[in-house]
Amino acid sequence: MSSLYVDRRGVTLKADGEALVFYENGERVGTVPLAPLSRVFLRGDVTVSSSLLGKLGERGIGVVVLSGRKAVPTMLLGRPHNDAARRVAQYRLSLDAHFCLRFARAIVEAKLRAQAAFLGERRDSEPRSRYLLTLSLKRLTSSIAAVDQQATIGSLRGLEGAGAAAYFEGFADLLPERLHFSGRNRRPPRDPVNAVLSLGYTLLHAEAVLALYGSGLDPFVGFYHTLDFARESLACDLVEPLRVEIDQHALMLFRSEKLRPEDFTHSDAGCLLGKAGRARFYGEWEALAARLRKLLAESVSDVTAAIGEAAAGATTAVASSGAHPPAATAAPAGDGDGF
Repeated sequence: MSSLYVDRRGVTLKADGEALVFYENGERVGTVPLAPLSRVFLRGDVTVSSSLLGKLGERGIGVVVLSGRKAVPTMLLGRPHNDAARRVAQYRLSLDAHFCLRFARAIVEAKLRAQAAFLGERRDSEPRSRYLLTLSLKRLTSSIAAVDQQATIGSLRGLEGAGAAAYFEGFADLLPERLHFSGRNRRPPRDPVNAVLSLGYTLLHAEAVLALYGSGLDPFVGFYHTLDFARESLACDLVEPLRVEIDQHALMLFRSEKLRPEDFTHSDAGCLLGKAGRARFYGEWEALAARLRKLLAESVSDVTAAIGEAAAGATTAVASSGAHPPAATAAPAGDGDGF
């Protein structure tokens, strides 16, 4: 399955049988079959017919609209999974502090281990950066060892933050100096690397939302990222261990000079990737997107299984005791890294 990226002003998309058709100035200028599509990404002044939206929804093809200069995502989704009981179990477990803490520990450890594995691989092939990468790895290893000792989600967030600081120090040393990357910044990103990381994280997050929605889980109700208005917290949970995939991709794009500083503009809105650069970015993105969807599908399957096992265990315990379950306490809320 593949994605279609439409980033062209003044284009109209319509349905014609089993095909998506492009019109420009009233003339038919292109056709794409619907069968191989799994996602359609729209950016800019693109018009989509209602009949096409209906067909995309029927086939479970997600539509992601990246609006404005910051490419804020809006998703148009098909029919959700039919198992509402799965969502009910998710809601109950989101109020179970013990389940949330176990889940959060697993997420943070997976993220730290992924970061350490990436830096470890680069250290073996980057003599110039070996000393700094070794220091970063020591700090990450220390954070990994401390995960199971954390008694609250708040302390896990602090541990994750310390690991991120160590990781990005090592990551910065791998990038060309002319990119002026000195660490993660966002909202808005202030340099080319952060602009690409933000775009990649945004696309990854959109994929996580679509995967969760299709599996019957509620993307807004998480276990590590707790409830927050307008935040798809469970999607935020799932993307944490996969952010390193975006980091590796960004490193490749800049080292190969498929993206260069001149592809970006700077303004009060931050550092933004221009249209020519976006075309190259999306051209390189699809191969990674296929891998990310596979990894997300595995993660969603694991989460669904964990929810099912925990819910079944709670039901069995209550039935055997004849008692009502105790009132649960919600886990502390946190900000997360966002996009």
